[in-house]
Amino acid sequence: MKKLFTLIIIVIFSLSACKKEENKLSENNLPAGTHAVKVLESMNVSSYTYLRVAENGNEYWLAAPQMKVEKGETLYYSQGMEMKDFHSDALNRTFPSIYFVQSISANLQQDQTLSSVHQQANAVQKENVSIDPLGDGKTIAQVYSQRNELSGKTIRIKGKVVKYNAGIMSRNWIHIQDGTESNGSFDLLITSKDVTSPGEIIIVEGKIVLNKDFGAGYSYPVLLEDAKILTGKHI
Repeated sequence: MKKLFTLIIIVIFSLSACKKEENKLSENNLPAGTHAVKVLESMNVSSYTYLRVAENGNEYWLAAPQMKVEKGETLYYSQGMEMKDFHSDALNRTFPSIYFVQSISANLQQDQTLSSVHQQANAVQKENVSIDPLGDGKTIAQVYSQRNELSGKTIRIKGKVVKYNAGIMSRNWIHIQDGTESNGSFDLLITSKDVTSPGEIIIVEGKIVLNKDFGAGYSYPVLLEDAKILTGKHI
């Protein structure tokens, strides 16, 4: 009986050791480029969640689309864009260094596909809009079809704001649509320091830039950069 009890104890410890080794392998053998971080602190503001995390003994800050997260939770992400001396107006705080991530997950299997998530993150659904074009401006169809001729030039364009992300890289990111398209391109990305919101009809003026690469996989074939919002109204 004593030998049987001893054998049971050995089996239990063996199974426990195997389980620990299994967990260790899953954390250490991550897909290439994937980061595993432990949440130390989180703050939700506006549409973002700020996370103080630890990875391999190092602590740093992340900013991600707003999410529910618990202290001590392990999260996975693969791509982040570092911003130095980033000031958050919502928190009234300046971060010496912070990484903006488009997608972060508690599920490792989901995060293994993050190499393609960035391409999908900026995808915007086509909306049923019809905007009267400006007499002295361009339509989205014209921007894409004439982009080589327009590169480096300042233009005006009118459209509906369909997506808006504020305060990233010291600028606001605005997607507009006007109901026109060229070869499937119907959405124009604009960077500006001016403020707007989804649903607003705006007229903007900015410079057309081609193949803009911000690093970390964040590149855009056509961008209206440093734009000023001339007029705007909600519909």
